Amino acid sequence: MYQQMIFVNLAVNDVEVSKKFFTEIGYTINAQFSDENCASVVISDTIVAMLLNKQRYADFTKKEIADSTKTSEVLLCLSAESREKVDQLVDSAIAAGGSASGETQDHGFMYGRAFDDPDGHTWEIMWMDPAAVQG
Repeated sequence: MYQQMIFVNLAVNDVEVSKKFFTEIGYTINAQFSDENCASVVISDTIVAMLLNKQRYADFTKKEIADSTKTSEVLLCLSAESREKVDQLVDSAIAAGGSASGETQDHGFMYGRAFDDPDGHTWEIMWMDPAAVQG
């Protein structure tokens, strides 16, 4: 059965710094689709972050590339299997050179935290109680 995938393309300042950051927080790099201009970060079977240096990113758009340290071009939200996994991933991101972003959100049935990666892209990590989703 076909599973739709998402490839999130983000402009980065330094591909090597980005590769190091994302591998330190637990993701892998798909070498087949990576080179000195981009890194293919495998987040799951259906989610891939393509981290492209700004020159390579500009090949795909005629628009001005946002300075993600000053403007928000996208908020990326990933689910986690538990509150502990939320904390583990965000804490790992901060330890690897990212920074905390926003306030912890705790609504009982839903828990989330966020970090900014070294290029300023905001990644929200959230857990939601499966019982709350069902009903």
